[in-house]
Amino acid sequence: MRHNVAHRKLGRVTEHRIALLRNQAIALLRHERIETTVPKAKELRPFVERLITIAKRGIAAGDTNGRALHARRLVLAELPDTAVVGKLFDTIAPRFAERPGGYTRILRVGFRRGDSAEIAQIELVGSEYNPRAGQEKEKAEKEGAKPKAKGVGERIKAAAQRMRGGKKDEGASKAQAGGQTRGAARKPPTPRKAGGS
Repeated sequence: MRHNVAHRKLGRVTEHRIALLRNQAIALLRHERIETTVPKAKELRPFVERLITIAKRGIAAGDTNGRALHARRLVLAELPDTAVVGKLFDTIAPRFAERPGGYTRILRVGFRRGDSAEIAQIELVGSEYNPRAGQEKEKAEKEGAKPKAKGVGERIKAAAQRMRGGKKDEGASKAQAGGQTRGAARKPPTPRKAGGS
């Protein structure tokens, strides 16, 4: 009989299962979204939510009686990555300070091609996946980038051009205009006939 035997075994011995949950918890807290099978996601959810609750209690206690340090040590006993634990206490736990639970979300996304296992995305609530985030970040960096500092010679040339009232690189703009008119006069290539000699 299996009375009071909780949790899925996931086809692993105890040590392997604990290592799996710790590694997935580190990945989830680092990237705030991972893909895994549905049973693993369902086992990971309470594991991560318990760690977030411990971090929230540590932040709420502040430095009184060393409770914050105790909470950090409790989390470090489960997650050996100090960078991820720092992120948990600095950014993730304050984000959920007013939330009484339910810090993660599981979304079923389909089936794996190799073995048809059901795949799910597990993510922290409030960090919804944006596939265009990288492109938007690059665009913002380009717009906010400062122009390179010019050397003395370039500044003198620019000042001389401003005094003359001329535009920068007049010759280059004329060459571009000439190139456009020549390109417009060309005819498009005729398509070749298929299948013949």
